Amino acid sequence: MTDAVWTIQRLLAWTTDFFRERGIESPRLDAEVLLSAVLGKDRMYLYVHFDEPLEPEELARFRGYVKERAAHTPLAYVLGRREFMGLDFRVTRDTLIPRPDTEILAGYAVDFLRTRAKERTDDLWIADIGTGTGAIALSVLHHTEGTRADAVDISPAAAEVARENAATLGLSERVAVSVGDLTAPLAGRSYDMILSNPPYIPTADIAKLMPEVRSYEPHRALDGGVDGLDLYRRLMADAPAMLKDGGAIAVEVGIHEAAAVAALALAHPRIVRTEILKDLGGIERVVVGYTE
Repeated sequence: MTDAVWTIQRLLAWTTDFFRERGIESPRLDAEVLLSAVLGKDRMYLYVHFDEPLEPEELARFRGYVKERAAHTPLAYVLGRREFMGLDFRVTRDTLIPRPDTEILAGYAVDFLRTRAKERTDDLWIADIGTGTGAIALSVLHHTEGTRADAVDISPAAAEVARENAATLGLSERVAVSVGDLTAPLAGRSYDMILSNPPYIPTADIAKLMPEVRSYEPHRALDGGVDGLDLYRRLMADAPAMLKDGGAIAVEVGIHEAAAVAALALAHPRIVRTEILKDLGGIERVVVGYTE
């Protein structure tokens, strides 16, 4: 970028071309999102005020964002935030970036708990295993009443991000975030629902992922072992025993993993039936196991 007058329109055109040359998947959209963040405005503002020049400090901040994104840093890490289930979450490189597919899991949990609440007068309890940003647990709490949550992550840094998001969303009193391996911190407790989006990418496939994923997102949150099922084996061996009668365990799964994960769930004596939910693309995305 030269020192000429940089209007919104000119910046967007230049940045779109710059991103396209560097193989950014959605160059125009990313340029708009970054510029909107710098200006503190929505994207429609850019079109209405296309001839507005940026202030020097705005331009400097935008240049920094553009440099990061051009290096394939995920947009969420550049901005430090990501929207999920209508809520704004802080993200860092210690956490997996929340994705729209995971809203299938969270949305199902909301529906299940709302139905269960009609039959109960006490609080409902959920556990979110591998919480990361806390997006699943906190979204479910936000969209339901009379629910409380235990959230667990093996990464202390990720757990701290979840606590920060809970505080920002005003949910700290309804969630406890623990550091530990899967269900270990929850020994002796029981839940109406257990949720998890565990690592499910087969180890050999990680090198084939988009650079935004393989180079920036925490591998611990991606690597599911040789066949992608390592964490499901452990989870389904232990977690169903922590479910209350009529409870459910629901997990997100990778492509072609649903049947195998459903079989793992049914192998536990507490699980009497399973259900598989598809995402908007028709991919089997969530496996649910139910107790009697």
